[in-house]
Amino acid sequence: MSKFDKIILKLLSGNADKNFEFTELVKILEQLGFTVRIKGSHHIFTKDGVEEIINIQPNQKLAKPYQVKQVRELLIKYKFIPEDEF
Repeated sequence: MSKFDKIILKLLSGNADKNFEFTELVKILEQLGFTVRIKGSHHIFTKDGVEEIINIQPNQKLAKPYQVKQVRELLIKYKFIPEDEF
């Protein structure tokens, strides 16, 4: 299992929302083909075919728990992670 797969499992489990590193959340979105625009501390992610815009900002080195949840729900909604893979 690759490091990326482990990060995805951590995200999908929902058990680590309060301890999810910001850099890991950024890595997931970049690996899935989202483009990022940075304005101050705000990292704004967009992707063709996805109507939502993901706006995340770090809370020191961690991601904010509600933003981790938003990303998880987006991945599930748009089926970026095949169910049989995990």
